[in-house]
Amino acid sequence: MQALPLTQSGIQQRGLMSSSEYTFKLVQVCLPEPSKLVVMCDKRKRQCVCLCQVYKSCLDGLLPNYQAFYRVCSRLTKHQSTLLSGQDKQLLVALAGMDVSVPHVAVVSLAVCCRALKLCKVPAAVLHAFDDIRLKPASQVVLGLPEHILAAHAQPSPNPVQLQMTTPFPVTLPECALPADFKKQHGLLAKLHKHLVHRAVLAQHMGEFKSFSTSPFQLNRKGIAHSSRTWQNSEKHVYLFLGYCHHYQQVSQPTLQLFLSSPLIAQFVSFHIAAGHSQLYIRNFLSCAKCVLRWWQSKPGGNHPSFVAGLEWLQTLGLQVADQLPRPSKDPKGLADIGKWMCAADLVHTIHGAEQQSQAQMQQQGVTVETSRDMHDAALAAMIFSHLPPVRLSCIRSLVGPAYLGPCLHPDCKEPSCEGNRLSIMSESPLLMRISLPHHKNARKWGKAVIEFDVPSDLAQLLHTYLGAPRKALLEHHLLIGDACPYVFMDMHGRGFVAAAVLTLYWQKWLVSRGGVPMNPSMCRQVFVDERQSESATAGPSNQGAAMVMGHSVKQWDKWYDMQYHPRLAQNAVDGMQSWRAAMLQSHTLAAPDLTLSTALHCGHVLVSDSEESQYQSCCSDSDSDIDIELD
Repeated sequence: MQALPLTQSGIQQRGLMSSSEYTFKLVQVCLPEPSKLVVMCDKRKRQCVCLCQVYKSCLDGLLPNYQAFYRVCSRLTKHQSTLLSGQDKQLLVALAGMDVSVPHVAVVSLAVCCRALKLCKVPAAVLHAFDDIRLKPASQVVLGLPEHILAAHAQPSPNPVQLQMTTPFPVTLPECALPADFKKQHGLLAKLHKHLVHRAVLAQHMGEFKSFSTSPFQLNRKGIAHSSRTWQNSEKHVYLFLGYCHHYQQVSQPTLQLFLSSPLIAQFVSFHIAAGHSQLYIRNFLSCAKCVLRWWQSKPGGNHPSFVAGLEWLQTLGLQVADQLPRPSKDPKGLADIGKWMCAADLVHTIHGAEQQSQAQMQQQGVTVETSRDMHDAALAAMIFSHLPPVRLSCIRSLVGPAYLGPCLHPDCKEPSCEGNRLSIMSESPLLMRISLPHHKNARKWGKAVIEFDVPSDLAQLLHTYLGAPRKALLEHHLLIGDACPYVFMDMHGRGFVAAAVLTLYWQKWLVSRGGVPMNPSMCRQVFVDERQSESATAGPSNQGAAMVMGHSVKQWDKWYDMQYHPRLAQNAVDGMQSWRAAMLQSHTLAAPDLTLSTALHCGHVLVSDSEESQYQSCCSDSDSDIDIELD
């Protein structure tokens, strides 16, 4: 890239892009590490435009302080925002790489911007750059962006790497012991290495890899497009691998080129094994590595034979990992011994007690933040277990309330008329609520069939009470969100349970506070199936209907959810053999059969000498021929 002349503040200027109201200019601030910036000039109001989403990709000097910087700017401007639309929105959204569904931006003057920077203690070079911009006739703002964003429609640059894998491939995994400074959070998304995510080359690679994996039609890609959940998992495994290479293998500039090194992949698998991670976790990483290799293979010059051999090597490694690291068998007794299991009766009793207590406190103390939170937790627990067959947690997390009238919030939804996973009030008197779940795990396999059912009266009454004054009190308590949270259930900060791990920790903490054990909420599905399949199962829903609400089939109960399926079948078979044996003894009324052997030869086998072998024509039974065929 060509060097540009420096200004007095150490800024290199590049070409301009203009829209109806703003001018976008690419510059470079000379910090200890050069950083690419975008200068935006307001043509009319002499104000600068700041987006909180953009500051997540700020230059290295602002990374530790961007949250404080945005908070200061928001406080000084009293959270005022304006609507950006038209060509201005398109250019800014394209430059920032943000979601097009976020059109609101905060309008901040340059004086406020400089004051916020000083309060956040950013490097002096950044302050000088802002001061120099502030003294110019046109008011401007600096937004940090990755290096590969040079224009609204920049073309991907050619890759300066040799497109082939490191050979020869390792024939065995290296020995690995956990290092003394082992950290569970070693990925690039950890606080220690988070600034590396915004490096130019890595940001370009991740952008191209995401486009390759998630584009609906990508004919040089194997299989269908990745869903948003699949992409999040792939991104997690990529950053974990690159963080391992940076932290433990001293790689200063981690990029996706590291996936071309088979020794690094082998060492990372050994690291996983030493850390005690499951074979499913390791195989998911190997699947992600194969996707990255296919992306490299699709680029110009990616037809090297080493890619084919590398994909076969990863496939073999995954099969042997699955064989040598079998999934541990779990049973209710073993989980109860380590405090990870509650029987169905205890769980229903705990949730029922929480419902009664929350309603009693609401009547005695009125609507407060504490009583509202207790009712929220009781309604959430009742949705997870007790009143309904255990619905998938992803459906509960994405459930929107009756008051939300916007578009579907599912990131992969392409239906314009879809309302998303929704809780609806069909009638107030008598109260009738309905849950519709068009987005569930098996929606594609079921031909987009919707899981839909009316809510039981007790649960409907609890939800209706919570969605009134208690939910409003919680929303008013969380000023950052206000009434903008569309989801029925929210965490302690007033945000929806977008991440599955947040709901897991929230549920475990609540269950322990109610005298239970820190059991994962997903384990409620196993608890329900264990009770329904046991010999002492009480009267309840049909297995097929319950499996439909749970989003799978009865066959999957036996394969994944019923922990005692094989021991129960084996014991039933042994117990049944005793009655079978008694029946055989009672039916023994006939005389014993004649077991005298016939002296007639059944086959013409004779002993012959070597001289007579050519004159003898042997006969072979059918079974002998079959054995010969199998051996061949």
